[in-house]
Amino acid sequence: MKLILSLYAALHALTAFAFAAAAVVLIVVAGHAGFVAVMQGIGISAAEAVIEAVGLLAAAVVALQISQTVLEEEVVRDAHIGAPTRVRRFLSRFMVVIVVAVAVEGLVAIFKAREKPELMLYGAALLSAVGLLMAGWGVFIRLNRYAEELEPEAMAEAKSEDVKLKE
Repeated sequence: MKLILSLYAALHALTAFAFAAAAVVLIVVAGHAGFVAVMQGIGISAAEAVIEAVGLLAAAVVALQISQTVLEEEVVRDAHIGAPTRVRRFLSRFMVVIVVAVAVEGLVAIFKAREKPELMLYGAALLSAVGLLMAGWGVFIRLNRYAEELEPEAMAEAKSEDVKLKE
């Protein structure tokens, strides 16, 4: 069984590396797009290209956060998600970056809607989705808190695993 768990840890590390590599590529592409936009002159089209680059950077942040979370939770801590505290912490890390990424994409769509009004509905839907995600996340945290109160030892165990990250 230890061999199988080691294999999973190695696969998680490989997946984390792939997410980090994708983030680096997105950062390079965003930097190139922003540079090209500015070199073509300062104007509305340059601003829209820079806003598009910001959307790519938001995707890069999401990829980096996923990489870091997978690495910390599955490789360094070797945590197996089961306790309510662990689930809340794991999902909250993802939700932060997802909400930010969707919000940035919604703002990009709103800016693009100046030239293409049909995109306004898309941008509004994305920003509405941010609100729904935040509300759902809040409900989840509230309900999860009650479950954590039933298992205080799980909270203590999750906090003790944080020491592994400081070593």
